[in-house]
Amino acid sequence: MIKHWSASSHTPVLLSETLRALAVQPGGRYIDCTLGGGGHAAAILDHSSPGGQLLGIDADPNAIEIAKERLQHYKDSTLLVNDNFINLQSICIKYDFFPVHGILFDLGLSSLQLNGNGRGFSFQYDAPLDMRFSPSQKVTAADIVNTTSEARLAYLIKTYGEEGHSHRIASRIVKERPIETTRQLARLIEKAVGRRGRLHPATKTFQALRIAVNHELEHLETALRQAIDLLGYEGRLVVISYHSLEDRIVKQLMQKEARACICPPGIPTCVCGHVPRVRLINKKVITPSTPETDLNPRSRSAKLRAAERIITQGDCYATTEDHAFITIAKSRGWRRPALVQKLRMAFLAV
Repeated sequence: MIKHWSASSHTPVLLSETLRALAVQPGGRYIDCTLGGGGHAAAILDHSSPGGQLLGIDADPNAIEIAKERLQHYKDSTLLVNDNFINLQSICIKYDFFPVHGILFDLGLSSLQLNGNGRGFSFQYDAPLDMRFSPSQKVTAADIVNTTSEARLAYLIKTYGEEGHSHRIASRIVKERPIETTRQLARLIEKAVGRRGRLHPATKTFQALRIAVNHELEHLETALRQAIDLLGYEGRLVVISYHSLEDRIVKQLMQKEARACICPPGIPTCVCGHVPRVRLINKKVITPSTPETDLNPRSRSAKLRAAERIITQGDCYATTEDHAFITIAKSRGWRRPALVQKLRMAFLAV
């Protein structure tokens, strides 16, 4: 049975830390790339009032409907789009929503997805092995479990789940096919590897299957690069990740984009010509406080990283007039409508 879920049951992770990292201000324009239940989005709109605008994106159509209910008070300031954040740049161009002051990625599963929605994200509830963020996606977790070779299954479970018993689990899966439900898969894994400690032995395999079904890691790096391009001067990129694979991608990309040289080690003279596009806001990762983890145990593994966009003359500006414009932009004057329009045209020209 599908459990009823409402927007009020959604607890945003690292909420105050997220607002500080985004430097939310009245009249700002923000993008929530993982809208979920709308908890972060509601807080961003509260703090950017009056005049704040928010573009919310989610691949799950149910999340869009629930967030619409939660954000009803700000319906004239919000644009909600049912799409995958891999299409972030094209969405922003379509709706003329750039440059922006801040972009948020909260990469965790929402309560909507975990609390028995019938799509098999959690083994706590018996459901078909689906795990698709969007019903328009073709491949389900059941497809992967029941048709993938044993070697490929072991690779996926080890790579995306960081599971040490991947070969044993894959072998057991292949022997007991077909597998159709979450409980069936979870019990099979428990029999294959036994149970030790607090973490259920199926946890990492379920994570691996969800990542594989939704191409999460491949989409993440591409979307982060698009996000940096969409930020205006001193615009903030904030990412909350929940496992080491995601966090590694975020950390490495931010560090790379903050460096002046990305040449391989050992090259005596820089030949890459790389120009930093961001500066790191928090060099050390931000994690939830003890009171937050006590209140919301699901936040335990959350890690927040943030970076601030740097616009240099070499990005888009070559003429004397453009140089004067960037000087104004650096004084935050780009937020005036006429200057926003000019910056938009420069962005499109690139």
